[in-house]
Amino acid sequence: MIDQINPVINMIVFALFVAFTLFIVFRVSRQKASAAEFYAGNRSFTGPQNGIAIAGDYLSAASFLGICGAIAVAGYDGFLYSIGFLVAWLVALLLVAELLRNTGKFTMADVLSFRLNQRPVRMAASLTTLAVCFFYLIAQMSGAGGLVALLLGLEGGVATAATVAVVGVLMIVYVIVGGMKGTTWVQIIKAVLLVIGVGILALIVLGKYGFDFSAILDDAVALSPHGEAVLSPGLKYPNPIDFLSLGLALVLGTAGLPHVLMRFYTVPTGKEARRSVVWAIWIIGSFYVLTLVLGYGAAALVGPEVLQDPTTPGGENAAAPLLALVIGGPVLMAIVSAIAFATILAVVAGLAITAATSFAHDIYASVIKNGTVQPDEEVKVARATVVVIGVLAIIGGIVALGQNVAFLVALAFAVAASANLPTILYSLFWRRFNTGGALFSMLGGLASCLILIVLSPAVSGHEKSMFPTLDFDLFPLSNPGIVSIPIGFALGIIGTLLTAPEPDHEEKAAEMEVRAFTGAGAEAASDH
Repeated sequence: MIDQINPVINMIVFALFVAFTLFIVFRVSRQKASAAEFYAGNRSFTGPQNGIAIAGDYLSAASFLGICGAIAVAGYDGFLYSIGFLVAWLVALLLVAELLRNTGKFTMADVLSFRLNQRPVRMAASLTTLAVCFFYLIAQMSGAGGLVALLLGLEGGVATAATVAVVGVLMIVYVIVGGMKGTTWVQIIKAVLLVIGVGILALIVLGKYGFDFSAILDDAVALSPHGEAVLSPGLKYPNPIDFLSLGLALVLGTAGLPHVLMRFYTVPTGKEARRSVVWAIWIIGSFYVLTLVLGYGAAALVGPEVLQDPTTPGGENAAAPLLALVIGGPVLMAIVSAIAFATILAVVAGLAITAATSFAHDIYASVIKNGTVQPDEEVKVARATVVVIGVLAIIGGIVALGQNVAFLVALAFAVAASANLPTILYSLFWRRFNTGGALFSMLGGLASCLILIVLSPAVSGHEKSMFPTLDFDLFPLSNPGIVSIPIGFALGIIGTLLTAPEPDHEEKAAEMEVRAFTGAGAEAASDH
């Protein structure tokens, strides 16, 4: 099967896509961009446009490559990722989207520092933002390495690592040149291509079976070494607590993802932010339904043993491209792989600009310079930060090569749900909440999550761990969400009750409540 791959066709399609998106980025970019232009695209996007861009930002390599591979290999348990990623949007829609847009300016830290002590809160929020973005970036870069290695028929660790570096360099160019506006248009283009591509692929798979999904499942069962177990829970997560922990992280994590939250500031009003999420839910929901067809289609037509063969470039992350190769030949595979690559580039660009904004706006401008920095200087710092983030992401992506990208992203969701979500919800809905509670919640949630991840089977002690030759897996669950998320919420309460509130906390809390729920004063404040 691998012998049928045509690297020349793949290179041509890949080069055309990169050239097209770079043209778009240069076309919409402005070298002298203001902070509002670089960070939020001048708040010029409509709800539908931003909803499509959110889908482009959210439907990552984990969604396309990782979930298809997880379903092909683990069946029912793999589809849990799709369910969790989709249901999570209800939390974002009902609890945070409009309220965050009404109270913030560019970042999550703007919301938290509205009525809390600005310097420590911004530092802590930036730390959690950078942690989430780093985990997410590692997943995307790892997926990119395996995908491009498969595309070009490359073998060996050095060649695959080189492809990770290429993705990192392209990411840096997209963000430095295009800012949020260029990044958003890349995400819109990618979302449209992804949904169309996945839809066509699913139709072809269903057409081969006379649109009988049961026939696909029968072949998947026949090819699986686990038989009918691929249709039942427990194959990937035999421990139901592990299963529950993953689901909790997925469902609660989205509302705390900084690169998703930042997208709410690219629209002019809170109402448009809410419309964005509704559009995103429809697009994302349609996509995740199709992953069930593609995942089991890959199980039936490619086979789990091929995907788990150590000689298969990309491993189980190659399920969707190899499915395209089987049903449509090298040309369809090239198109699907280019769409997957577009998926990775769009997401890493969104993550990079979020991390850069967090450092430049929250740490450099607001903490180091006490708000006295000029906007153009702040943008220069953000662009320089993108380069540093790109280098770190390349290194992390190389270390994580071979891991399932959906699993890696689930760890980022756990960090977001443990460190960010409790603080956001308390800040929006609990008047007594104070700076002490925010610091306890963010730093304690982050620390507990990171410690449990390091001590989990994901990092050491098993064949598929990041460091399989080491063994310090003292925590039994692969995802720490079921422990670290309650810790984050509990620490927010403990920290608030143990520390004194700010002198003007009642007035600030009342002002924030009015702005969050009515939008009064939000538009004027967002541009100053």
